[in-house]
Amino acid sequence: MKLFEVTEDKIDVLKFHDALVNSHQGAVVTFTGHVREWTKGTRTVHLEYEAYVPMAEKMLSQIGDEISEKWPGVKTAICHRIGKLDQTEVAVVVVTSSPHRQDGYHANMYAVDRLKEIVPIWKKEIWEDGEEWIGDSRHYHSSINEEDINGN
Repeated sequence: MKLFEVTEDKIDVLKFHDALVNSHQGAVVTFTGHVREWTKGTRTVHLEYEAYVPMAEKMLSQIGDEISEKWPGVKTAICHRIGKLDQTEVAVVVVTSSPHRQDGYHANMYAVDRLKEIVPIWKKEIWEDGEEWIGDSRHYHSSINEEDINGN
């Protein structure tokens, strides 16, 4: 099973949770991000996510490595969905497991924040009266190429 994944399929949250449960981990923290109906007074009809999948999965794995370094013993799994998502659907799941709860909580929040900072995934909000790409990352990641992915 891939612990760091970008998918067009509905996310099976329990699959990622179960992948991190073992006899060494005393805490499992699961964050799920869902498509909400209202944002700042505007009704969202649905969202569309796009990603540069090879680089996105590489960056999700990098976040896992960063967490392992900052919080030894913490395990991480992250899955982000792309494509059209309707209200209440899961867009992202971040699971961290750790020997003690505090590290799991801190690592999980760190993972969500880093995902938004560095992973080339873009969101388009479709409202009743229009649509808009959210965030400024589309141009930031436009220079990514295969050499960046393969580390050459």
